Amino acid sequence: MSTLVSTDTKSQRAFVPTTALAKSLEFDTEMMHVTLTDGRRISVPIIWFPLLRAATPDQRTKYEIGGGGTSLHWPELDEDLSVAGLLAGADWRGM
Repeated sequence: MSTLVSTDTKSQRAFVPTTALAKSLEFDTEMMHVTLTDGRRISVPIIWFPLLRAATPDQRTKYEIGGGGTSLHWPELDEDLSVAGLLAGADWRGM
């Protein structure tokens, strides 16, 4: 009986993303969910963003993904968010 054991460490490494690019976005009553091109999903509370919290559901759906996926923009609301900022999370000292 033969057992094949791979010694190639490259094939055993986990995928490590080098960029975070937005693919799509949706809202529920309390959260904004951003789907990234690598399959991850970021969910953040709408309350972090006063302009989005005050917007109607229809206004929230009128967004643009810019910078090849690095930014989110709502022209009607004049709101801009970066994917990097969403990944960094809230700065509780500033709240």
